[in-house]
Amino acid sequence: IEIWWLWRPFEYSDRQEWPSVWSSAAVNAVGSEMLFCGQGRAHSSSFAHRSELRQAKRIVVKLGSAVVTRGDECGLALGRLASIVEQVAMLQNQGREMMIVTSGAVAFGKQRLRHEILLSQSVRQALHSGHSQLNDMSLPVLEARACAAAGQSGLMALYEAMFTQYSTCTAQVLVTNLDFHDDQKRQNLNSTLRELLRMNIVPIINTNDAVVPPPEPNSDLQGVISIKDNDSLAARLAVEMKADLLIALSDVEGLYNSPPGTDDAKLIDIFYPGDQQSITYGTKSRVGIGGMEAKVKAALWALQGGTSVVIANGTNPKVTGHVITDIVEGKKVGTFFSEFKPAGPSVEEQTEMARSSGRTLASLHPVQRSEIICHLADLLTERKEEILAANKMDMDLAVSAGHLPPAMLKRLSLSPAKLNSLAVGLRQIAMAAQDSVGRVLRRTRVAHNLELEQITVPIGLLLVIFEARPDCLPQVSTLAIASGNALLLKGGKEAANTNRVLHQLTQEALSMHGVKEAVQMVSTREEVEDLCRLDKMIDLIVPRGSSQLVRDIQRAAKGIPVLGHSEGICHVYVDSEASIDKVIKIVRDSKCDYPAACNAMETLLIHRDILRTPMFDQIIDMLRTERVKIHAGPRFASYLTFSPSEAKSMRTEYGELECCMEVVDSMQEAIEHIHKYGSSHTDVIITENEDTAEKFLQQLDSACVFWNASSRFADGYRFGLGAEVGISTARIHARGPVGLEGLLTTKWVLRGDGHTVADFSEHGTMKYLHENLPAGQTKSLKYSTSA
Repeated sequence: IEIWWLWRPFEYSDRQEWPSVWSSAAVNAVGSEMLFCGQGRAHSSSFAHRSELRQAKRIVVKLGSAVVTRGDECGLALGRLASIVEQVAMLQNQGREMMIVTSGAVAFGKQRLRHEILLSQSVRQALHSGHSQLNDMSLPVLEARACAAAGQSGLMALYEAMFTQYSTCTAQVLVTNLDFHDDQKRQNLNSTLRELLRMNIVPIINTNDAVVPPPEPNSDLQGVISIKDNDSLAARLAVEMKADLLIALSDVEGLYNSPPGTDDAKLIDIFYPGDQQSITYGTKSRVGIGGMEAKVKAALWALQGGTSVVIANGTNPKVTGHVITDIVEGKKVGTFFSEFKPAGPSVEEQTEMARSSGRTLASLHPVQRSEIICHLADLLTERKEEILAANKMDMDLAVSAGHLPPAMLKRLSLSPAKLNSLAVGLRQIAMAAQDSVGRVLRRTRVAHNLELEQITVPIGLLLVIFEARPDCLPQVSTLAIASGNALLLKGGKEAANTNRVLHQLTQEALSMHGVKEAVQMVSTREEVEDLCRLDKMIDLIVPRGSSQLVRDIQRAAKGIPVLGHSEGICHVYVDSEASIDKVIKIVRDSKCDYPAACNAMETLLIHRDILRTPMFDQIIDMLRTERVKIHAGPRFASYLTFSPSEAKSMRTEYGELECCMEVVDSMQEAIEHIHKYGSSHTDVIITENEDTAEKFLQQLDSACVFWNASSRFADGYRFGLGAEVGISTARIHARGPVGLEGLLTTKWVLRGDGHTVADFSEHGTMKYLHENLPAGQTKSLKYSTSA
């Protein structure tokens, strides 16, 4: 498509009138039907990013023939239409101005006419030829204009009945190409549509197929309406009406870089003008004669006119019920057409680069990976002024905005001491990286000259999403490097400046062995939900942040494993045989050291015998001194005449200087309480009775269980793991603080000498030995990542 628009500056007060401002226009568009004649719409800017589609006020929804009609091309797909009508009505009731460009009159009319013809033929043949020839009846090819004339009224009546269910009024508008070529008719059409929108009516527009010229002959279509005509109509209408968004629904997911169904076909998320040469078009749909090429041309024409465009699938039963609303909400659905191409790579391209470079990273000698990590540790201390300056910018912005709570501000802040501590942890990981990837866990001699090994390998590509905690970036990057995993990082916008500097330093360290692209930072405005849909590229998601973030990711990542915990409801149980000194120290540290941490105490369980004792009084006094707000559990409240505020739920993660206090009769009841209300994160018993403690440690089913120690020890650094990507409460793979070992999986390597299974059959010459051999370093120092 090549379009040239030349105009002079103008001013006009009433946007409802078409300005006569065109000094000259030369347009080469989609055939003569797309010529922009006479007066036109002043060019305005389309939306640059999907997230801006939420601002769309005036929306045109184009329903292709493949969406509206059934698979047999005779009759309408009522279920699909009903869900589309529901979405359009919902958006209309939100205050948006909705217009529909619809196909379907031909298919609806064809159904009616076929019924009439069958009835007529059956009567005639019964009278003249006898019943024996009824089976030989054949239907003539129905002329499309006649079908349209017979079906238009029924189609409109169906739309009206459906929209009535949502108290939404509709109006029918039939147009032809002449209505756009004649200035007066165009102005009349424009005025009519604007008046309908002003009265909160949904215009339903279609070409008047009863009088249009017949479509080009096509043996597969037998007179079904041309999709190309309605694509052209929808694009023309969107530009003429200054629509913010055109949604073109078809029977494919969107635009592909090669014909859908081929091995290398990939859905294009965003299509930019000038990208036409990078795609090839496949066969046309079962109905219509325009195909995807006509849609792209119409979409680019509308985009040039200032209307954003999304082409998506309106026939997939899994998404039809919310495809339109998802698009308007800015979700990654279909192909979004944009004039604003970002300078950097797309997130899909970043993912490909990370995976490719990650394979090289995994094949490096362990010493080389350790060198990268040590270099990064050095950079953290050598370039600390640069890091702290960027962090100060983030802190100043956060403080001035005033929306971050004190706990989040503390996480956001970096200091020289924090950077030094990070560097120490990174060097610990560098030492552990020496024998991580490629370690032989099991070696078996299956038979003579047939040896089997189980070795550690990287998981693949990790996506780590973290909120306002920039220290997470070097920790997670180091663990990924040590384990040979590629990494995609998505940080919170609150730490954007700090994250940018830390990522640059990480890539600088990776460059020393040519694997700079193995760690990528997503800098585009990608929604977390959209990242979670990259199930064919990402192998594991690790969320680092609030419980709400973790829950959102767990819901969104339906096809990708998520390593983490949604809540940190940690308990401390004070047994009847506890030491008062240990109780005060451990409870204070567990709750007050860092209340926002996931391993902070949220519920304090007290043995009944401690009530109304000096120990109980000292516990209460200490919590009051530390300004901890106490919420009483139901049973604890029943013991008190004037109790603190009662806890609304026993499953609350306060994340502040607040906690719940409850009473239990025994250690066993404490275990039952934790199993019922806890989150399997970290739980503590304080007692001097070793038997009681051992039973607690063995019977409690949590990721971390401690005896006479603060819950705050549940941390990868404190466990000696160097760092952690998070704490997992999952039942499989890694559990508890997840360090280097948790980012590895295994693969089986079998080395033979022409062996076949037939050799071990009843009449074969070989026998299984299955001898266990000493495990150790594998024979090769380089490994692949095919986990």
